[in-house]
Amino acid sequence: MMRKVLIANRGEIALRVICACKEMGLRTVAVYSEADQHSLHARFADEAICIGPPRSAESYLNVPAVISAAEIADVDAIHPGYGLLSENANFAEVCRASNIKFIGPPPEVTRLMGEKEKARQAMKRAKVPILPGSEGVLQNEGEGLEWAQTVGYPVILKASAGGGGRGMRVVRSAEELPGLFQAAQTEAANAFGNGDLYMEKFIERPRHIEFQVLADEHGTAMSLGERECSIQRRHQKLIEEAPSLQVTPKMREEIAKTLKRCMEGVGYQNAGTIEFLMDEDGKLYFIEMNTRIQVEHPVTEMITGIDLVKAQLQIAMGEKLSSIVREPVPMRGHAIECRVNAEHPEKFTPSAGKITAFNVPGFNGIRVDTAQYSEGVVPPYYDSLIAKVIAHGADREEAMARMRRALEMFIVEGIYTTIPLHQRIFRDEEFQRGEFDTKYMERFFEREKQRKAVEVVGI
Repeated sequence: MMRKVLIANRGEIALRVICACKEMGLRTVAVYSEADQHSLHARFADEAICIGPPRSAESYLNVPAVISAAEIADVDAIHPGYGLLSENANFAEVCRASNIKFIGPPPEVTRLMGEKEKARQAMKRAKVPILPGSEGVLQNEGEGLEWAQTVGYPVILKASAGGGGRGMRVVRSAEELPGLFQAAQTEAANAFGNGDLYMEKFIERPRHIEFQVLADEHGTAMSLGERECSIQRRHQKLIEEAPSLQVTPKMREEIAKTLKRCMEGVGYQNAGTIEFLMDEDGKLYFIEMNTRIQVEHPVTEMITGIDLVKAQLQIAMGEKLSSIVREPVPMRGHAIECRVNAEHPEKFTPSAGKITAFNVPGFNGIRVDTAQYSEGVVPPYYDSLIAKVIAHGADREEAMARMRRALEMFIVEGIYTTIPLHQRIFRDEEFQRGEFDTKYMERFFEREKQRKAVEVVGI
């Protein structure tokens, strides 16, 4: 029986979980740092407990502080949201030892999928397609050179314990490999406390496509379709949409069967996302799994009608997947999400400070997930995401039209945001045609640079 949930997170995802709990009649406990004293997630939870100073390491990532708050509040479960402690297997183990339900997969599975090379091998055994690459962690530069010769240049070195673009280097020749190996290893060790690297074949112009999965605690798993996440800057997603224009119904069905078999085989539970790269020939290759709810989960919710956070809670309460999701799951129209960050839209420098005006768009087909408000303060200590704008339409054209209207009506004053950047992207013909890959933003910025140069000459 679950009656009270602590949300071990902040910002819009903490508020999102609180909303789902309220609808299910569950009491909530928010934890907050001193910098988030006046945050909406602390305000709208039934209880709120300060767990430390502003820095994440001393508050939101402080496992003893989070567990102490959970024990003081006498909660039954902890929802980790995304980021922070959400994929920390040790935290999940501490929850288990403290007799607190961790709303996510078992720590053993989190650990398996968190070690990227082990995850690759698990997927390979389940016949999920993976990119050609090294078998296991590379022991040294020499072994890297041997594997690169076998796989064929270009290759990419990746941190076994990480993601987000850190500990990654593209290698195009044997001469480059030693220096790039050391750089990637050092960056991985600094970022994740683990310098292990593995190698994959590098695809020059891939699309980034991910599949949403749910799995109950009774051995049943299913896929809820895919999201297109190719619009990225420095490996950080900017825009996501569902479904992908490149995934056919037949491909979707085949991948769903494969992922169901794989997730049931590894004993996965709760929500998760399987990420793939699609090559120029339309073939999908597994790259990693995120064992948590994703930032971009709303686009899947919009086209399926399934509340993924509620599903997480229901699974954690022991419900069977068959009682949560009715198959077959229909794909209804098209949804697009824009991540609005507190950053300068051209320099991409952080923009913390007080918000002096805040008008959120609405009306048909628009959803905004945010924990910000007028006179609220964006602290400098955390991720710059302040809102997600989601547009849903009968097709991609209508979703784009609604997003343009929403971005125009979204007012944020007092700080810089990336709203102007999104507006420029939605005016771009290449984006409108759906002709993009993970290198799209590089081409987009180059086109803008050339256009500005022409305008200057014209003047």
